[in-house]
Amino acid sequence: MKIAVAGVGYVGLVSAVGFANHGHTVTAVDLDVMKITGLTAGISPIFEPGLEELLQEQLEAGRIHFTTDGASAYADADAIVIGVGTPENEDGSANLSAVYQVAREIGASIQKDCLVIVKSTVPVGTNDKIEAVVRGALRSAVDVDIVSNPEFLAQGTAVHDTLHGSRIVVGSETPKADAKMREIYAEYGQPIISVSRKSAELVKYASNDFLALKISFVNEIANLCDILGADIEEVTEGMGYDERIGKSFLRAGIGYGGSCFPKDTKALHWLAEDHGFILRTIEAAIKINEKQKYALLHKLRKEMPNLAGKKIAVLGLTFKPNTDDLREAPSIPNLRILQQEGAIIQAYDPIAMAQTAKELGNPSIMKDSIEAALEGADACLIFTEWDTICAITPDTFRKWMANPLVLDGRNCFNKNEMEASGIAYKSIGRPLTKVGQLQ
Repeated sequence: MKIAVAGVGYVGLVSAVGFANHGHTVTAVDLDVMKITGLTAGISPIFEPGLEELLQEQLEAGRIHFTTDGASAYADADAIVIGVGTPENEDGSANLSAVYQVAREIGASIQKDCLVIVKSTVPVGTNDKIEAVVRGALRSAVDVDIVSNPEFLAQGTAVHDTLHGSRIVVGSETPKADAKMREIYAEYGQPIISVSRKSAELVKYASNDFLALKISFVNEIANLCDILGADIEEVTEGMGYDERIGKSFLRAGIGYGGSCFPKDTKALHWLAEDHGFILRTIEAAIKINEKQKYALLHKLRKEMPNLAGKKIAVLGLTFKPNTDDLREAPSIPNLRILQQEGAIIQAYDPIAMAQTAKELGNPSIMKDSIEAALEGADACLIFTEWDTICAITPDTFRKWMANPLVLDGRNCFNKNEMEASGIAYKSIGRPLTKVGQLQ
């Protein structure tokens, strides 16, 4: 089938490569000339394990192409995927301007019957509005169906999640549209769930918000463990054996970040509130997560009330490993506070140092290795559980740091080994090491 994809961000690009991998002929569209030029040369604009290799395979096979000319790409497509971003507005609602802009261009460009597939995360009822926009812009007598087809990919595992997902949700209003979607996904080998468009839109938000709730809950229990002396890893091990609860998303830390959970929890909360209903569980998750991102800073201040002139190593900057995404990463607001309080920051990340330097306006804080970041440090804060960071030995901390105080926001290390090595080690929700008085 001939498929056009609008947008080459996480959703659009990974979806486009996935369609091509399953035998469809794909044209991906974006207004950014530099991105399109790079993609045509096989260079991905985002860091995502396995994506660039799969992109190059599809380019060599001639199944995927890239262009800035949306009108020509949409004109004779059998299906058009909307995969543009829906960023957060100031009030927490979803910004749908790019979605509607693409919808208008699609309506004005299509010259044959086609299916418009909305993969962008949009509030419930948006597909109805998209249909009105597309039909209102039509210049040809063609038949158009609008389908909600939310994605469930996670950054860092996006390629695997697309090719080997747990389900494909199809929200359509006609049997014909549903049948065409099943034809598109025939080779994916994943369960296809057919629902209404509004239900499909809500499946996406409900899924992400439930996971955000689970993370927030376990972080609250971890904070209670810190107070009571229990160990969150022992608690979650006992919980995880219950099949009704499961083991996933029970790892305590400094909160969720990225492009989905923060935005989607706020968007659903705003949508409900706009209809006169308050989702109190989601409201609580948002507040808990906002507070949790500063957990390490609070622990640091207890040991080191005056941060001015103190050397602080910061390891891991992205919101999670295996991505270069800094959106809603807990490291960024913490780094800003450390800067404001006069700390000397020595930061390292395997991927995102250039982006962080630009974000903070200070490239001098970036170091080219873990050792350089730790050298002479009075304390070390860990924000991301990259493999290279989790592989640091206690001896490395002792060798390079002036004072081996490690505050681990992702529970990367064995607390007993760290304590036995003489390191003042504090993590999230695990019994605290007795730390001597610091100057």
